[in-house]
Amino acid sequence: MAETVRDTIKEITRKHLSQGSKCYGQCLTAVGWVGGTLPELYEEDGMIELSMADVAGSGIVVGAALAGERPIYVVRYQGFQWYNSPIVANYAMKSKEIWGRPCPLLIRSIAMEGGIGPVAGSSHHSIYQRMPGCKILSPMTPKEYEYAYDQFMSDDSVYYISEHRKSYDNQDELINVMHDKADVTLFPISITRFAAEEARKKLEKEGIIVNVIHQLWIKPFFLEPAWAIALENSKFGGIVLDDDYEEGAASSIAHTIMMDVDKKVRTMCLEHRTAGFHPTVDNLPPNAEQIYHKVKEICNV
Repeated sequence: MAETVRDTIKEITRKHLSQGSKCYGQCLTAVGWVGGTLPELYEEDGMIELSMADVAGSGIVVGAALAGERPIYVVRYQGFQWYNSPIVANYAMKSKEIWGRPCPLLIRSIAMEGGIGPVAGSSHHSIYQRMPGCKILSPMTPKEYEYAYDQFMSDDSVYYISEHRKSYDNQDELINVMHDKADVTLFPISITRFAAEEARKKLEKEGIIVNVIHQLWIKPFFLEPAWAIALENSKFGGIVLDDDYEEGAASSIAHTIMMDVDKKVRTMCLEHRTAGFHPTVDNLPPNAEQIYHKVKEICNV
């Protein structure tokens, strides 16, 4: 049986703890072991439960990293990064400049949407995207998560891993689809990558050719030469898709692309409002149907 993203994260955590490192976070050993992504281990194994106080928790974890550990910090909802970010941004991400001392820290930041209200949900990688001193990846497949962990273990930087709970059951790798000539090129981030694939298949049944270039790296963003060529050969330009707000990673990536390629690159993200608990007032990332209609609108069909 193929490994899922959930299985991969669990085994990476087990391996990390077996090397003498620690995993910190809230409710690690309860409430389903964080969506089943953690091995059933306890404090004596390196699984450290923190109190329900994110500012204090981030201080403990950053302090541990500055003291020579290489901790994993599990933040169960990305919305809680608003509480963690003052410590992470002002101390962990600046530690090399302030003290000449690295702060190797992997932050597992977990997004989800749907009925969880205004505080907890969606992705918030853009909080750190505009700050120096960290690297951001959003792995949605088993191999991508292994790659992200290997990058962290070979570096001494802060790594922000923008996860999404809806990816945990995924077993498949996501492959870029690029045509010699296309109508639109999609640059999806995080959970929108699955919606982009679904929309692409539906559009191509109607004769609309769509490139899908999956974005694992958010910061630094790399515009590969092949991606630039694919966009140049796209009649109606591109769209960056994200389940964060537009004024952040998506807009930054779109701007970077347009500096190199003379094509219009739009964005589709969360709506510019707070999410509510009821479905009628929730705030969800672009789904396949919305992407489908947006592409048709751009193509004037």
